[in-house]
Amino acid sequence: MAKAQKPTSNHGGLLPFYEALQLIRQCEERLGQLFADGEVPGFIHLGIGQEAVSVGVMSVLGTQDTIASTHRGHGHALAKGIPLDGFFAELLARADGVCGGRGGSMHVADMRVGMLGANGIVGAGVPIALGSALAHRNRGTGHIAVSFFGDGALAEGVLHESFNMAALWKLPVLFVCEANGWSEFSPSARQIAFDLEAWSAAYGVPCVGVDGNDVVAVAEAAEKAVALVRGGTGPVLLECRTTRVRGHFEGDAQKYRTADEGDARDPIAIAEARLRAQGIAESELAAIADEVRARIDAAVTKARASGPASFAAARADVYTPLVLGEAC
Repeated sequence: MAKAQKPTSNHGGLLPFYEALQLIRQCEERLGQLFADGEVPGFIHLGIGQEAVSVGVMSVLGTQDTIASTHRGHGHALAKGIPLDGFFAELLARADGVCGGRGGSMHVADMRVGMLGANGIVGAGVPIALGSALAHRNRGTGHIAVSFFGDGALAEGVLHESFNMAALWKLPVLFVCEANGWSEFSPSARQIAFDLEAWSAAYGVPCVGVDGNDVVAVAEAAEKAVALVRGGTGPVLLECRTTRVRGHFEGDAQKYRTADEGDARDPIAIAEARLRAQGIAESELAAIADEVRARIDAAVTKARASGPASFAAARADVYTPLVLGEAC
């Protein structure tokens, strides 16, 4: 997917955002169906309701800027530019996947577009982004690294260590907290004892809060935050208050929450309201959704036609053959 354009005063600037939101939403809805049908191995964690964070942040990044994602990272991967065909082939464990079908949902990566990878361990992507930021700084590339994490990761020690190091060394890293209010099955308020802005200030890291369900608001806040990071003053924290519509994982019964939570804050509905107010026709919105659906259909069909991931190739990437008589 091409990088979205920055929004302008007319609907022509917002339409690429709307298309990107539709792409992520429809991809995840299709993945939910594929998972239920047994075509996606392992677990998947859907980010439905959080699409505006991915689209807004990625709209102000370049291909060489790097991101480290989470176990709920499909939106990040697609918005960063991972090819749709390779994305679906990867999640269906096919040889044509961007990681040869070996990574799957929680470890999808593509260095060609700066996607360092999703991560099945809470908070584990943060130090990966930190290392990438150090590499950008040492090489003088002018690029930045972005670390995505949920508010549930705020209790992880590695996050605090990474914040401290990033602040000390003034590394070019943007920390993006997708604050959806949940830490797996518990409200974040029961897991986190501190205020995020005050905590960030203790490290000397500026904190910018934004409505994470409004793609235009996220893009504008991200643009300012990224400008600060590129300016060499050190890391910035962007807190995107958003909504996790589905469960912690696909199949989660969600008995711990109310059924109507988050319905009024749908990022797509918010973008559609903006476009209608600017005079865009319903038929054009429908045409965009239909075109996205057709692209997804084609990608799924192509993925199904690909051969299965090669176990031998995966094993070769992990183990080095031992030749008797060679010195260890």
